[in-house]
Amino acid sequence: MANIKSAKKRIKVIETKTLRNRMIKSALKTSMKKSLAAVASGNIEEAKAEYKATAKALDMAASKGVLHRNKAARAKSKLAVRVNALNA
Repeated sequence: MANIKSAKKRIKVIETKTLRNRMIKSALKTSMKKSLAAVASGNIEEAKAEYKATAKALDMAASKGVLHRNKAARAKSKLAVRVNALNA
């Protein structure tokens, strides 16, 4: 356990940030599951709406540093391919 005041503060700050990151990741996973379920159901309108929400969540997570920006871009691209496949 830390004895120095600054080290104790760092532990508190890290716990707070970890909690925030965990909440963002959890919401992101839920959003991804909803999008994939909409694609699987074949409902184009619902899939597009879910894609829009998921893309926004991915961008927010990347901007907060929870996800790497390339991973967010890759996930958006993968999801867009699936949504666009419904139109064809």
